[in-house]
Amino acid sequence: MTYLVLACQVLLAAVFLIALVGKVRGRAAYAEFAASIGALGILPGRWSGPAAAALVVAEGVVLVLLVVPPAVPLGLLGAVGTLAVLTGGILVALGRGERAPCRCFGASATPLGRPHVIRNLFLIAVAGTGLAASIPVDAAAAHPAGVALAVAGAAVGAALVVRLDDLIALFAG
Repeated sequence: MTYLVLACQVLLAAVFLIALVGKVRGRAAYAEFAASIGALGILPGRWSGPAAAALVVAEGVVLVLLVVPPAVPLGLLGAVGTLAVLTGGILVALGRGERAPCRCFGASATPLGRPHVIRNLFLIAVAGTGLAASIPVDAAAAHPAGVALAVAGAAVGAALVVRLDDLIALFAG
C-alpha cells in the first residue's frame, strides 16, 4: 500500500503543481484564467476574480499538504474536495451550454467538455484511492526500487493528465 499511496501522492502533487504554475506564471496567464471562470457564467462577473484567487490558494494548500508527509491524507482529502468543486462547476457550465476555454493548466484554449469531466473524475478516484490506502501507511518499509517505480508511474500519469487536450487533438484528427 505504501507504493500506491506514494504514486497517488506524486501524481496529484505534479498535477496540482503544474496547474498552479500555469495559472500564476505571469499576469496575463492569471488574467486569462480569471476571465475563463467568468466565461463559465456560473458566478456573477464580480466574483470571477475572488473565485480565481480562492482556487489558486486551494491548489497551493493541497500541493503543500501533499508534499508534507504527515499531512498527505489531508492533501488527498483536499484534492478530492477541490476537484469535486471544479467538476461540479464544469458540469453546471456544460449544462448551460457554455464552452469556455479550459485554463486548468494555464495556456490551453480547448473548450471545456466531457474529457475534462472524465479527467477530473479520474483524479478524484486517484485521490480517493490514495486516501483509502493511506490509513495506516508505513513509509519506513518502502524499498527504493518500489519508490522509484511508484514515482515514475505517477510522473507518466501526471503527464498524460496534463497533456490530455493535446492527446485528444492528436488522435482525433
